[in-house]
Amino acid sequence: MVDRQRVVIVGGGFTGLYAGKKLEKLLPASTAELVIVSPTDHLTYSPLLPDVTASVIEPRHVAVSLRQALPKHKLVVGHTTSVDVEAKTITISRSERGQVEQGTQVLSYDKLILAPGSVTRRFPIPGVAEAARGVKTITEAAFVRDHLIAQLDAADALPDDPRFDAERAERMTVVAVGAGYTGTEIVAQTQRWLTRVADRYSRIDVKDVRWLLIDVAPAVLPELGPRLGQYALSALKGRGIDVRLGVSVASVEGNVINLTDGTPVPSRTLIWGAGIVANPLMATLGLPLDRGRLVVDAQMRVAEDIWAAGDAAAVPDLAKPKPADGPQPVTPPTAQHAQRQGTQVGKNVAASFGIGVAKDYVHKDLGLVADLGGTTAVAKPLGIELTGFPAKIVARGYHLYALPAMSNRIRVLTDWALHAVLPPQSVAINATRPEDALITTAQNTEIYPKAEDKPKVG
Repeated sequence: MVDRQRVVIVGGGFTGLYAGKKLEKLLPASTAELVIVSPTDHLTYSPLLPDVTASVIEPRHVAVSLRQALPKHKLVVGHTTSVDVEAKTITISRSERGQVEQGTQVLSYDKLILAPGSVTRRFPIPGVAEAARGVKTITEAAFVRDHLIAQLDAADALPDDPRFDAERAERMTVVAVGAGYTGTEIVAQTQRWLTRVADRYSRIDVKDVRWLLIDVAPAVLPELGPRLGQYALSALKGRGIDVRLGVSVASVEGNVINLTDGTPVPSRTLIWGAGIVANPLMATLGLPLDRGRLVVDAQMRVAEDIWAAGDAAAVPDLAKPKPADGPQPVTPPTAQHAQRQGTQVGKNVAASFGIGVAKDYVHKDLGLVADLGGTTAVAKPLGIELTGFPAKIVARGYHLYALPAMSNRIRVLTDWALHAVLPPQSVAINATRPEDALITTAQNTEIYPKAEDKPKVG
């Protein structure tokens, strides 16, 4: 009797979950042992994290249990910190809250799918690492929500004395970096919620809640095109949000955020949504990279018995024409592509067992949606530009369709319904420590060996 081969998936995001679903469907239990390694026991439906920061959706309702979704997989909760291609092993770091190191585990594989996803893009700007808050994880989103409430609480508690006006202004000013999809949604939804609850306080005024959205790009939501971007920009400015394009953060000094246009902004809240980059694990493998993403072929193969997909892989975008003077474009790092690449890579791995036929990944982008809070949204399904309430319906319909679990869909739909008919919530219940919600800690970006310390393979 031939021993079962072990298929290991690194990453419990969209790609890992959908690859696992397809493998469970195609591979008999007698053929392969299925293992998934993930930093958490759940997939975070990240497109709805802006709803979490705006107190619209309960945090756990965007968490999809991997144990429930992948019952035939063995789940190992931990961070994959290295891969030994020659020995066909991965090293997993396991830690618990409040402990630096709980232990490590070396796991062998016969076939490996690398899908560790992405992390928030950061820049070596003085003071940013110590002050900026990301919105890539549930921990970060919940912390931002509660942090904003805490700032209103503190501002309201200050005495009615001109000596405290500067501190009150600092606490009621929010600076957000990144006018792309994530940053714009975070600002639009959270600003609307914060101003709606600010009138519950006795010493502060709603009009004193100041928001500043900045980006080095020349437009808001460039992914959706100039018309929808202009609509979103007008909607933001109509709510009193100060949008500055062509501007970024020069430094953070104490409670002052210095902008590149020379403007000092006193503030105690800096939200960082300036794009994403591939998980640092990919830079440690000694394999070819394309702007940090692992180079793969059209079938998402990296090497013998190794595949990679999702945000951390440079998957050729065969739905787009190849330029005459350049390489084939690669798929953008979106949840839409990650989900579908997961399904296809699962099929391709099954084909390596002789079940089915491996195929190239081809998917034409269905378009993006952006929920701007209230009845305002922008959407571009199948190239059709929508704004306002019709776009809102498309945006929420897409999210309900894309959520991987029916139980999560029901919970999210219920949250939306309750938020529509009840006053917005303004309670801080999260127990996350500020240091645990920093980008480096929440996203564990510092646990990987540096690329220069890894020997090249091949």
